[in-house]
Amino acid sequence: MAGFSWPSEAELNEIRRIVSEMAGADKGKVRVVVSPYRICPLGAHIDHQGGTVSAMTINKGILLGFTPSGSSKVVIRSRQFQGEVRFRVDEVQQPRQSIQSNNVNGTKDYSQQEECEWGRYARGAVYALQSRGNNLSQGIIAYICGSDGLDSSGLSSSAAVGVAYLLAMEHANNLSISPKENIDYDRLIENEYLGLKNGIMDQSAILLSRHGCLMFMNCKTKEHTLVHLPKASSEPQKAIKILLALSGLKEALTNNPGYNRRVTECQEAARILLRESGDNEAEIILSNVKQEVYEAHKGKLEPNLAKRADHYFSENMRVTKGREAWALGEVGDFGKLITASGLSSIRNYECGAEPLIQLYEILLKAPGVLGSRFSGAGFRGCCIALVKADRADEAAAFVRSEYLKVQPELASRINEETAVLICESGDCARII
Repeated sequence: MAGFSWPSEAELNEIRRIVSEMAGADKGKVRVVVSPYRICPLGAHIDHQGGTVSAMTINKGILLGFTPSGSSKVVIRSRQFQGEVRFRVDEVQQPRQSIQSNNVNGTKDYSQQEECEWGRYARGAVYALQSRGNNLSQGIIAYICGSDGLDSSGLSSSAAVGVAYLLAMEHANNLSISPKENIDYDRLIENEYLGLKNGIMDQSAILLSRHGCLMFMNCKTKEHTLVHLPKASSEPQKAIKILLALSGLKEALTNNPGYNRRVTECQEAARILLRESGDNEAEIILSNVKQEVYEAHKGKLEPNLAKRADHYFSENMRVTKGREAWALGEVGDFGKLITASGLSSIRNYECGAEPLIQLYEILLKAPGVLGSRFSGAGFRGCCIALVKADRADEAAAFVRSEYLKVQPELASRINEETAVLICESGDCARII
């Protein structure tokens, strides 16, 4: 796998040129944050319950060119979005919920306070750093862009953006922050500032992954390990690539109540199971429920809660088996576990929209595909698949053709060149 094909020197030089013109500074002083997207082959929807997950970054993602502004001002432009974000790092940032609740009393709403809604992650980064007592005096002049066609794709672009702004703000203010601290800071952006009830898997993958490895993380203890494929698995006959098949659905996750509702249902299942076991002290998450307790008392759960718990416990088991298969280079077995994860997401976690389910089923029929599932919650975005490297082009063509038949309107919205992308393993977020 050649994960260092991105970003190219041409991409980096273009970003440096744009930022130098924005800031009136020498190109040599422009730094670029490389913040990759991630895939989660196994461990779907269990990070918020303290489960064990797997993840890998890919050679696509966010590039953020920046240079210190010389004052507290922040100016950001985007390739994907219109307008210009402007604010100051010495302004006190408030969570979006606070801003929105203030609007009930007749004060300015969020869109009036910030001219560009897409700038909320930059403000969120400042909020996270401020809330932990970091002194910010230096703003940035910046330009941000994502890999073509992959915005709102379910590859954790939001976490990649948040991490990028954190690294840039920290670099500009000479702050020495560890990757594990930045995992917590990005969680503050998503949980506190934006009000999304997600776990720590996305930002952990982005900050801790290494080229050619699969990262496994226990989301309760936050301990992680990096597992290499055996060298034999890099031989041509065993080599694999990653397919990203876009659905054309681009609804923002924070605007869909389904995600937060399912997190609440998992917590309610945990509450009942812990109560039945007589444990009134443990944090109410499913990872604190022992397997034998679940087996003994799962009949006390109403159907919806039973499905959520079944997904959690079966997915945790798939992660354990997947780690063993990956370490042995058994990519075929690993692929079957990915497919089973996708099926449980549909049947037990009950997420995914019809186009994503159709795309999942098409990928499973594609030549050379070893396994597939949604990327993200499946309410919008894309599906991922592991595919034999020598059949990746053939599989991509098959998926494009078949998806067009079942979803002609959505498929027509996607650039044919980016409808199905062939990707490789990437590296962690870093500054160039």
